[in-house]
Amino acid sequence: MTSVVAHTGHADGDPRASGAGRWSILALLCFSLLLIAVDATVLHIAVPALTAALEPSSVELLWIIDVYSLVVAPLLLTFGTLGDRYGRKRLVLAGYLVFGVASAAAAFAPTPYALISARALLGVGGAMIMPATLSIIRQVFTDRHERAVALGIWSAVAAAGAAVGPLVGGVLVEHFWWGAVFLINVPILLVLLPTAARLLPGGRTRSDRPWDALSALLSVLGILGVAFGLKEAGAGHPAGAVAFLAGAWLLAWFVRRQRRLPFPLLDLDLFRRRAFCAGVGGVLLTVFSLVGLELMLAQYLQLVLGDSPLQAAVRLLPLMIASIAGGLTGARLLRWFGLRATMSGGLALTALSLTPTLAWGTEGHPIALTFCFVGIGFGIQVTLLAASDTIMSSTPEALAGSAAATEETAYELGAGLGVAVLGTITTIVYAPSLAQVPGIGPGAMDQARQSLASAAHIAREIGGASGDALLAAARLAFVSGLHSTIVVSVLLLGATALAVGLLVPGRSREGRDDPS
Repeated sequence: MTSVVAHTGHADGDPRASGAGRWSILALLCFSLLLIAVDATVLHIAVPALTAALEPSSVELLWIIDVYSLVVAPLLLTFGTLGDRYGRKRLVLAGYLVFGVASAAAAFAPTPYALISARALLGVGGAMIMPATLSIIRQVFTDRHERAVALGIWSAVAAAGAAVGPLVGGVLVEHFWWGAVFLINVPILLVLLPTAARLLPGGRTRSDRPWDALSALLSVLGILGVAFGLKEAGAGHPAGAVAFLAGAWLLAWFVRRQRRLPFPLLDLDLFRRRAFCAGVGGVLLTVFSLVGLELMLAQYLQLVLGDSPLQAAVRLLPLMIASIAGGLTGARLLRWFGLRATMSGGLALTALSLTPTLAWGTEGHPIALTFCFVGIGFGIQVTLLAASDTIMSSTPEALAGSAAATEETAYELGAGLGVAVLGTITTIVYAPSLAQVPGIGPGAMDQARQSLASAAHIAREIGGASGDALLAAARLAFVSGLHSTIVVSVLLLGATALAVGLLVPGRSREGRDDPS
């Protein structure tokens, strides 16, 4: 995840913000961010074990995975303004408490609905912590050069956290149980809470700017309504279309309200700039493709190719390493080729790297899969870096805070909708593709059609030739669904690359990118 400064402020002479204290504060904030970023993807590897334990339906499983990001996305703007109004330190400390309680509740959740609720509460805690970390960095690091270094470290930690989430999940599930991916947060937060209370500067509050609670409510309910509608419609429930339309109507109301408010949660004037829209669209659609596909590929490795959780996590390492390499080299590529070529090139590389997987079935392609993961990871991280640069270079300094909040929201919204949409597409194709298997009763077949993880669980319970036949048929059906999601992702990435080529300004005659 790439990001930028969200708020302005000053250190106000706080002794903790001088000398080595600044870097201690940065280390604390980065460790906090690492927890949040890891939690967004840590469950991807744990899906088979979680499904065997709680037996969620396909819709419930999608909610378990992405309710976290869907709650974080709309609340980033809300808690960013609340931190300015009531104090960022208070918000971080409260966020630690919420995150810790939610982690414990998730670890021991007895039902799918209990886990969904705990994951939603985790999203609330994450949204309280994330914008405040950026604001405190801006407050503590008053020197521009040091601030740039600090923000670069912050961005690298955010990207690394999302990348290593599956690896952390694989190790914990392999040696403990699926709940360990949440329970590990609790002792860490017990250390972070008193440390933060001692180190973080208090700063000033801003009670002069009103906070519009209705706008916050409209954004949260609108996004959740759209996501709920997509999932329910994909499962064939009539309520899905109603929920989707209601969510879209609430978001339209939110937009109209922002235009009328003197102090909106989201400054819509930013979207009048073509390059800004292209950058935000690039972040949203790139993360949309990455997170949704990462979830599907993690299940492909474990349930189709037969990898253990740890083996699947290790197989995903090339994607993570390539992502880090893309982040490290992306700035140099930007200087060499400019915004438009770098961003569209990253999108095109990602799409091309996905294409070979359309010819694969249930057989393993270890070397080819590694090359595909490398291309996907490198292309996506370069795209995100270029998109972030596009957003900020096309934004006036006075609107930099709103631009940063919009970028973070696009990232989290892309993560949530990617799982919702691509997961729904996989379910729509998977269920009818799994035909009746001889020796399997109608009830067991209905449960097997919920998801590949459910089918694997049923196959293990039945055992014998019938169980093997069910698992083989389910694997083929899942591959058909996976191919459909890859086609959608490739088309979206290609269309976004084309839009970037048309909307993002090219180089000026002096060889610099035109920020207009």
